[in-house]
Amino acid sequence: MGHRSPAVRHDSRVRLVRLSFRVIGVSGSGPSAGMSRRHARARARRGGPTLGFTLIELMITVAIIGILASVAIPSYTQYVVRSNRAAAEALMLEVSGAQERFLLDNRAYAADMATLGYTTIPPEVASKYTVTTAPVAGPPPGYNIVATPLGSQLSADTACGTLTLTSAGAKSASGSGSTCWK
Repeated sequence: MGHRSPAVRHDSRVRLVRLSFRVIGVSGSGPSAGMSRRHARARARRGGPTLGFTLIELMITVAIIGILASVAIPSYTQYVVRSNRAAAEALMLEVSGAQERFLLDNRAYAADMATLGYTTIPPEVASKYTVTTAPVAGPPPGYNIVATPLGSQLSADTACGTLTLTSAGAKSASGSGSTCWK
């Protein structure tokens, strides 16, 4: 009915070929998808695939996760500190612009944040910083805007500390950090 292969044509003897298959993975339930525990142990001894993890594999995985966490957590903490500081700096620059507009309208700087319309500070800044403004007396009138860190920001951001912005545009920090203002 079909075409014979060249090997069969020239040899008239019939050869039986014994094929053996090994099941690599079977889906189902139970320890080896329907096999008994005894069969699963025998298969493992013969070098077949085993199910589960060894203790060494588990310990290596936990060690790798620990190493990654020891690097990632401090980096993330510093990222959060910098982003909180950037939010405070942005608010301070916004208040500075409001002070300059107030000066044009009233020929004097505002005495406090409420006078500028900042009765409440945005919550992302208020939870980490106290922001105040005060006029500075002198021959040229001026103002200072001060952002003082609170709570976890105070303990984590020791390099920058309290941020100050003056009417002359001078930006400073009470800490020893050189890159506090962006």
